[in-house]
Amino acid sequence: MADGENRKLEICISFIQEQLKIHNQRCSDDVIEPLFLGMNGVQGIGKTYLVSSIARNFRQANIATIVLSIDDFYLSNADQTRLATTHPDNPLIQHRGQPSTHDLDLATSTLASLRAGRETSIPSYDKSAFDGKGDRVPQSQWVKVNEKEHQQVRLVILEGWCLGFRSLNDSSLRTAWEKAAVEARFKSTGYFGRLGHNRLEDVRYLNEALKGYDVVTNQLDALIHLDAEDLQYVYAWRLEQEATLRREKGCGMTDEEVTRFVDGYFPSYELSTEKLREGVFEGRKGSQLRLVVGKDRNIKEVVHL
Repeated sequence: MADGENRKLEICISFIQEQLKIHNQRCSDDVIEPLFLGMNGVQGIGKTYLVSSIARNFRQANIATIVLSIDDFYLSNADQTRLATTHPDNPLIQHRGQPSTHDLDLATSTLASLRAGRETSIPSYDKSAFDGKGDRVPQSQWVKVNEKEHQQVRLVILEGWCLGFRSLNDSSLRTAWEKAAVEARFKSTGYFGRLGHNRLEDVRYLNEALKGYDVVTNQLDALIHLDAEDLQYVYAWRLEQEATLRREKGCGMTDEEVTRFVDGYFPSYELSTEKLREGVFEGRKGSQLRLVVGKDRNIKEVVHL
């Protein structure tokens, strides 16, 4: 593991250990609920690798740990197709990924079951199904945790690109969109975002849907935010990932397809990142860790919120 990744891992482990200590002190002697840790970061920033390393470390310390992704809770292919068909003029929800394309009832019931320490089947999603459109894996194939003969889960890590995002009020949304729309018309402004290239009604739909995601965010006891120093880095990181995939697997998106793919997510980054940087937990100082990383993914700044 490179020195930069080692430092990132050490900082995260230290933060989580402290959160576990605080969390366990709050629990009663009879019932110790698992700590729910969120991990947010733009695509390609290294969430999956870091989360895997964190989980391995705590498992080695005999702390039963499971990792979930917001992707595990995507709508079924049939429901996603129905959503897209119902809103044919909104390009942002024609495929999975955005707020409104997840099964929040499934997410909340799964998290509630884990919180209660009950035997729980963990949903899974197959992104390769239906020629890459994806579909939920049959429930019979979901992995079970908290079975009687196994150790009770003590750390639940939930990762996702939009985890912790909060919706804006309509006035703030309109102001942000109008500013972006004006800047998008003039190349001299140096605007490189995508918010201003989408219709207000389309991004408003995502913002309204995001309100429903509070039921997931509010389950979190702590959050780690891997924050790109420049959001534009996401394009280079995703291009890098797909180039590796094409080289190693012989398949993957072209550079043009990658750019279009990231374009669809970028309006949400523009709308929600600043609010996330300010902190998602009101009245819970110290529960959020923000790691600002440069283009090389190495830490530039550590912020405790």
